[in-house]
Amino acid sequence: MDCRAHYTLNASTVWSDTLNIVVEGLFKNQAVIKINNQQRILKVGKTSPEGVKLISATSRSAVLEIDGVQKKYLLGSHIGSNYTPPVAQPVVSLWPTNGMYITTGSVNGYSVDFLVDTGASAIALNAATAKRLDLDYLKGQKVGVKTASGIEVAYQVTLDKVQIGDIKLHNIRAMVLDGPEPERALLGMTFLGQLDMYQTGRRMDLKKKF
Repeated sequence: MDCRAHYTLNASTVWSDTLNIVVEGLFKNQAVIKINNQQRILKVGKTSPEGVKLISATSRSAVLEIDGVQKKYLLGSHIGSNYTPPVAQPVVSLWPTNGMYITTGSVNGYSVDFLVDTGASAIALNAATAKRLDLDYLKGQKVGVKTASGIEVAYQVTLDKVQIGDIKLHNIRAMVLDGPEPERALLGMTFLGQLDMYQTGRRMDLKKKF
């Protein structure tokens, strides 16, 4: 089949960090695309050796998938000089120890051992941990919090940076209990609520939502 009859002089061009893509011709369910100076004739559902997939095509437009992102390209339109794939969000995988998910992270650059606790409304620290982190927690708002031991006095603080693996969040609300509990810092929902959490067998995956 001679596809040259369907070519247009007004080709669309899209660039990625590694690919130079020129849409040279469009027609129903097929497209002629030059990728890094190599001409490819793609049918719907097919992927080029360079990883460009044709999702749909008409004589006027095509939908291409590049690095998992789908975009519509109009015949003859200039797509732009730069294509930047979305940055993949880091994933932290945890495995249980005695039925609990425990991980080492950091608060404001200081190492902290955390217990993942979706039942805790906020990150919770004991007084000794707060002092080690150089938190002036007694200046925070004084509140009462319900614990397994009853109602305890706590102080609201804001943590500049909390990090677990490659996941970093800033300005996270936390509670400091003025006593020895919790023995291990609780990684509560002020942090976990900004993540997607997936359970695969015994493994828990944490991923930043955006």
